[in-house]
Amino acid sequence: MTTKPDTQVDQTQLRYMSGWGNDFETEALPDALPQGINSPQKVNYGLYGEQLSGTAFTQPSPERTWCYRIRPSVKHAHRFAKINLPCWKTAPHIVEDVTSLGQYRWDALEAKNEGLTWLTGMRTMTTAGDVNIQTGMANHIYLVSESMVDSYFYSADSEMLIVPQEGKLRFATELGVIDIEPQEIVIIPRGLVYRVEVLEGPARGFVCENYGQKFNLPDRGPIGANCLANPRDFKTPVAAFEDREVPSTVTVKWCGQFHETKIGHSPLDVVAWHGNYAPCKYDLKTFCPVGAILFDHPDPSIFTVLTAPSGQAGTANIDFILFRERWMVAEDTFRPPWYHKNVMSELMGNIYGQYDAKPKGFVPGGMSLHNMMLPHGPDRNAFEAASNAELAPHKLDQTMSFMFETRFPQHLTEFAANEAPLQDDYIDCWADLEKKFDGTAGKK
Repeated sequence: MTTKPDTQVDQTQLRYMSGWGNDFETEALPDALPQGINSPQKVNYGLYGEQLSGTAFTQPSPERTWCYRIRPSVKHAHRFAKINLPCWKTAPHIVEDVTSLGQYRWDALEAKNEGLTWLTGMRTMTTAGDVNIQTGMANHIYLVSESMVDSYFYSADSEMLIVPQEGKLRFATELGVIDIEPQEIVIIPRGLVYRVEVLEGPARGFVCENYGQKFNLPDRGPIGANCLANPRDFKTPVAAFEDREVPSTVTVKWCGQFHETKIGHSPLDVVAWHGNYAPCKYDLKTFCPVGAILFDHPDPSIFTVLTAPSGQAGTANIDFILFRERWMVAEDTFRPPWYHKNVMSELMGNIYGQYDAKPKGFVPGGMSLHNMMLPHGPDRNAFEAASNAELAPHKLDQTMSFMFETRFPQHLTEFAANEAPLQDDYIDCWADLEKKFDGTAGKK
């Protein structure tokens, strides 16, 4: 029986497989998946065998998935025509009259019922690196109120990490169906075809577009085998396919340009598959934070959920870092993030609640950018409160923010500088920090 994604399907009917980087196998029809062989002379049900490769064939531990589909992918593309999606930008993208050097913060973009789809509702805030040499990233906000109908998309440029903040979306992909809502994330691999439907809208959230090596779980080092993001909490969809003869559009993002092709059927026609290159979702509430239990504040890297390596040890192409509810217990310690500047560029987003270093102004759905080698840290109110608080065990509650951090400088788009709701007074949040130095006072 054909499995057809439908926006009316109850989320509890969707099934997922557990694990990170597993070699999964799944079939939507019995005996559709060949056993003991990848490319038999004839596949059951008259299916075509095809491999989707996310890495070079000879890379250690290659990432690839064998698909058994109604039509090969060459039937899912015809002649391409360029189209323009003016709000979706790709690095390198440097606007001469926009200053990216600074500390910036934005209010949430308003999500309206404006007929915006996943493609037309993407708003690029920053870009970094160069897509042509597969390094760097872009940060977007999506505003989606309308489902893609007989319309499909894939990015040849990037893996996409999606962080919902409002509303619920369905990602109907070649390899199965994923529903996501706030406090979850979804990862869509480079080259995978999908359609985005609105389950509850309008929907708003954040997207990290990763041009470089794909996301992986960080090395835990001395933390050991447990805590942070555990592999079993990542969920990959089971096979589901569409066998629909209907005029359809496939849009491809390639080297920052968008191309459209017309076909006569749905390309989501994979009946069975096996491999380790697949989409997945993750519930951020299952992230187990670790921290200091005696004194001092650890580096924010202790909260890394996922990392995309850069090729240079210690400096990631992207780190995805989560600041969620946790207990604060350190003695004789300034507990919020300390003042600092570093080589990594930090873009933060607020999913809900208040962030402890900026109790005012950093609103849910909002973003901030502290570019590389620019100082930042708590505002005056946060500093005074943390400096004078009674250091009893305290639960930092009702809060979830995240950081997309990269070794590359992040350049503002014209939209971020001139159209998005920029807080012009954010830089002034440190203006009233007082000089407290007294050379005669001695020890504290």
